[in-house]
Amino acid sequence: MDIKLTFRNLSNDTNNSSVVIFQKNVAADFDEKAVAWTVIRNCGQNEYHPFTYPIGMTVSSSDSWGNYTPQLAAEHGQIFEATMTGSGDGLAYAGPATNASEIQVRNNLTQGAINAHIFKGGKLLAIKTAIAPGQRAAFRLEPTLWIGAASEIEEGDVMNSAVISSLNTELSLLGIASADIVMTGGGPGADSKPFSFHLENIKYA
Repeated sequence: MDIKLTFRNLSNDTNNSSVVIFQKNVAADFDEKAVAWTVIRNCGQNEYHPFTYPIGMTVSSSDSWGNYTPQLAAEHGQIFEATMTGSGDGLAYAGPATNASEIQVRNNLTQGAINAHIFKGGKLLAIKTAIAPGQRAAFRLEPTLWIGAASEIEEGDVMNSAVISSLNTELSLLGIASADIVMTGGGPGADSKPFSFHLENIKYA
């Protein structure tokens, strides 16, 4: 069941900061880059922004020519393979993954690296680039959101580790059906407090 969330701006911020929401691929290396999945803009003081965290995910691959395969429904415990078809590269379900907690994408092409993309709600959630022939990418995306205030970040942007380290609030959605994400803090002058994010009005599934 999809999770209904509502972002509420109860902060003292007058700079109209953007709020970035993303997930971390916990199957990846420590220095793995993350993707800005949702960016909430222009949500002023005391305003709110409802959105949905879908449970389902899709996967696709792209090649060095900028071509994308159609998105396929994907879940942890499945592996997908990029192979050459009569009309170019293709991506297809290839059975159970070697790790039941991962979505895996294997490059079975004889030449050419690919990129693997995971989408949630039609928006890019995670990416692994430059997967060489014979190699595979692994994605493990737990029901946890990371959130923070940032500027000049667009949805779908790949963020570097310096940006990620500043967006450091972790919100677990495990077992939750709906909740409010409340932002407090901020404000002008020397008394300004750091932004803080927490869940309220939690309803469990």
